[in-house]
Amino acid sequence: MEAVQIVTGTAVPLDRSDVDTDQIIPSDWLKRVERTGFEKGLFSEWKDDPSFVMNDERFAGASIMVAGENFGVGSSREHAVWAIQQGGFNAVISPRFGDIFRNNSTKNGLIPVVLSAAEVRTLMDAVEADPDLEITIDVARRTVEVPSIGFEAGFPLDDATQERFLQGLDDIGLTLRHAEAITAFEATR
Repeated sequence: MEAVQIVTGTAVPLDRSDVDTDQIIPSDWLKRVERTGFEKGLFSEWKDDPSFVMNDERFAGASIMVAGENFGVGSSREHAVWAIQQGGFNAVISPRFGDIFRNNSTKNGLIPVVLSAAEVRTLMDAVEADPDLEITIDVARRTVEVPSIGFEAGFPLDDATQERFLQGLDDIGLTLRHAEAITAFEATR
């Protein structure tokens, strides 16, 4: 996992609530044995609709997704996080995430930013009005800022998860921080 302190970029406004992991990456994509290529399956069933927001060229290249309430609910699958990341996104902003999706996100380097429904609506409307709007997510300060519209909001992120992002530590990285102690223990076992 790569360290991340600040994510700055444009956003795509996914104005839908209760988006589950099967909608993020349909189950037929789960048969792959490699961990790459999932971006092609990202919202693949919705992409058949030409009016789907991710088909709108104005939002091409966005690195932040602004989504409705209850994003990532449903069955547990890391594939949903991988698909979002491989689709070019570094963060998702929503009023609420499914617990398992949020946990998978933090362990894979996708920043789940929780803001109030009113704050998310403000961002959603601003991004829809101006697709070039730049959003900055500062993990160290736990803030979301959009200076061009005078928006600043804090978001909750526990200290351990913040440290994972800032140091770029996945579960293996956390374990390897104790490599000397593990080696010493194994030598005396």
